[in-house]
Amino acid sequence: MRSAWFRRTRRSAATALVSALALTALAACGTSSSSDDNEGSQSGGSSDPAAPLDRNTKLTLTIDCMPPAAKAAELKQWKEDVAEFNKTYPNITIEGRSTPGQCLEPPRFTAMLKAKSQPDVFYTYFTDLQQVLDNDGAADISAYVTDRTVPALGDIDPDVLNSLKQDGKLYGLPTSNYTMGLLINRTLFEKAGLDPDTPPTTWAEVRTAAKRTAGLGGGVAGFGEYSAANTGGWHFTAQMYSLGGDIVDESGKKAAFNNDLGKEIVNNLHAMRWEDDSMGKTQLLKWGDLQKQIASDKLGMFLAAPDDITYMVQQLGAKYETFGLGPIPGGKATLFGGNNYMIKKGSSPDKIKAAVAWLNFKNLTVGKGQFQWDRTKADGLPVGLPQPNFWLNDSKAQDDKARAAHSTMPVENFRTFMDNPVPGKAEPPKAQEIYKVLDNVMSGVLTNKDADPGKLLATAESQVNQILANQ
Repeated sequence: MRSAWFRRTRRSAATALVSALALTALAACGTSSSSDDNEGSQSGGSSDPAAPLDRNTKLTLTIDCMPPAAKAAELKQWKEDVAEFNKTYPNITIEGRSTPGQCLEPPRFTAMLKAKSQPDVFYTYFTDLQQVLDNDGAADISAYVTDRTVPALGDIDPDVLNSLKQDGKLYGLPTSNYTMGLLINRTLFEKAGLDPDTPPTTWAEVRTAAKRTAGLGGGVAGFGEYSAANTGGWHFTAQMYSLGGDIVDESGKKAAFNNDLGKEIVNNLHAMRWEDDSMGKTQLLKWGDLQKQIASDKLGMFLAAPDDITYMVQQLGAKYETFGLGPIPGGKATLFGGNNYMIKKGSSPDKIKAAVAWLNFKNLTVGKGQFQWDRTKADGLPVGLPQPNFWLNDSKAQDDKARAAHSTMPVENFRTFMDNPVPGKAEPPKAQEIYKVLDNVMSGVLTNKDADPGKLLATAESQVNQILANQ
């Protein structure tokens, strides 16, 4: 699975064709239930929203992001989970919907919200909450999510749950999360005389290691950065967070990056690019470019999320052994994100209960559904990446043990990342609009040796303030 930012922004502009597949009934239904649909809402159900779903309840639940046929192993697991779920709730028909490409394509998602045509249970990203609420799209499920309906609720990272709340109300349940760290090419580190088991932990160390790695020659760059398609702004934000800075102030109305920290980032990049020549001559890079470079042993380091490793192995033919992962340099905070499911506003109480029951079984139970690591390994899917992992306490201990026992990759290569967690910090408001502006800061300093950092930041500050004023 690719990073949340990539899933959110790197979609085809074309509208995806949405297909429906009924997995527990012979017939498929091509439309979602209406907002006041109470079909099958009786059959002994309790009026208490905090009570678990009555096993005799009968209804049909349409659910987004069923794996497409091209993902045979994932689709097999989905069908198995539906069958297992129906052992407890035999009268709940799970009707999955899949798209040929990614689960969420932004233009289609926006159009769906405006048309109120989302499925009963629909897939979103942490950054989509405001858009969903602006379109009156999601039910408040606060009363339905308790330790009775989601037994591991107390072990879910509060930062993850808080990303799905507004004004104290809960609007979704998570399926995965990510935080950014420093991805390294262990092969190049070893050739450069660097210790791959101790990746750099400060930006000064990054600069030093980048010079050593670039010194190998042969077109190898020591450190890579994005500067196009909103990815440059995304990574500028990650670097600001790593140094304890911010992009937007606490009021949410003013830019907060035109300061000493912002200048430190730009000056450091300028030095690596133009003084050290450790970032390579090809710039204006976007998501996918750095992955190709590091997977082909042409790049030593870049900021990434753990799921980038899976992408490079599955799509680019790389080997897990090539990569290592450490915490983000600076270590004050790291950008985090993830995905989740929400429940369509206007759904009947029993439909909400059924949705919570399914999401608990599929995504929120250690040893079941997506966390059934023995099955994941048997099906040839990767096991051992440190994320997604939003567990704390006993659930984390149990999941970590099972994940390690069935690992298909050298988990010790990610040990410094796992053993030195950095607090996660959410993306700023109007993130994609702001990232587009900050691309200009990154592209300016990486393509123009004579760029003025102060001017780049001041121009971006003015533009971001205008964006925030128009919220």
